[in-house]
Amino acid sequence: MKVLVTGAAGFIGFYTSKVLLSKGHQVVGLDNINDYYDVNLKYSRLKELGISKTEAAEYNTLCQSHSEDFTFVRINLEDREELPKLFKNEKFDIVCNLAAQAGVRYSIENPETYVDSNLVGFLNILECCRNNAIKHFVYASSSSVYGMNKKIPFSTDDNVDYPISLYAATKKSNELMAHTYSHLFKIPTTGLRFFTVYGPWGRPDMAMFLFTDAIVKDKPIKVFNHGKMERDFTYIDDIVEGVVRIIEKSPSNRIESQEYYKLYNIGNNNSVKLLDFIKEIEINLGKVATKDMMEMQPGDVVRTWADVDELIKDYDYSPNTSIKDGVKSFIDWFKDYYN
Repeated sequence: MKVLVTGAAGFIGFYTSKVLLSKGHQVVGLDNINDYYDVNLKYSRLKELGISKTEAAEYNTLCQSHSEDFTFVRINLEDREELPKLFKNEKFDIVCNLAAQAGVRYSIENPETYVDSNLVGFLNILECCRNNAIKHFVYASSSSVYGMNKKIPFSTDDNVDYPISLYAATKKSNELMAHTYSHLFKIPTTGLRFFTVYGPWGRPDMAMFLFTDAIVKDKPIKVFNHGKMERDFTYIDDIVEGVVRIIEKSPSNRIESQEYYKLYNIGNNNSVKLLDFIKEIEINLGKVATKDMMEMQPGDVVRTWADVDELIKDYDYSPNTSIKDGVKSFIDWFKDYYN
């Protein structure tokens, strides 16, 4: 199939593109390479996919990798002229939208960025799907939509009407927008509520990266809510396995039953104490962290845990990477990448 992967220079988009290519699909990767975090990491990911920094820096130029199955284009999702042209010219079978302005705390400081990328950009891509007979639209939502939900584990049947950050509100909005387009235009859409994803090539604004970087540099780590937090930490390989299974499986059965709109949690189906997670990092670095215990941050939640039974039932999803193995893989990569 020919698949558009947006956010291809990002963490999950990079891995998704890589796995799709290994399975023989054609992939067009799209990213705007914004400076929310170190752009050199984004360029390094693209280099792994066969695209040089010089090529990736060009706006609206299709860059062919040495594999000939991967093409990269730098475009903003909200570009209402260039994105429709790309869809018309490339004739995608599937669209996997993993591009978004990420970060809960950053959304409190820079709300306009989230409206541009996560709302205007998302609408633009929905319109392109509508006008180009896309067979299946798969997109990233977030566990952040659960907000102050007290019920554990989180289920897609739970009420998510009370987001506590603008980032979460934009992700909930994406789900509503996708539902509207599925209903009006019979477009099969699948939303994936990602839980805390970690692993090699991970984002520098995420806890795993921040903790490791600080410990290596003998700096204190910020531990919010005095460490009384739990997360459904999910290793990147397990996440991408689920994403690719959804992309590869035809939604024909859903179309027959007129179930055009679908939502899933995608996580590790487990909740790990933050202090236990930090302990694994310390073990792998051979250093004990200096912990700066802090109050809860605005927009944050105490605990997350994904109920992934629906994903297991429909796609035989099976996350199986332990925290011990996952943390070791990240630390090995971190040491190598940063010498």
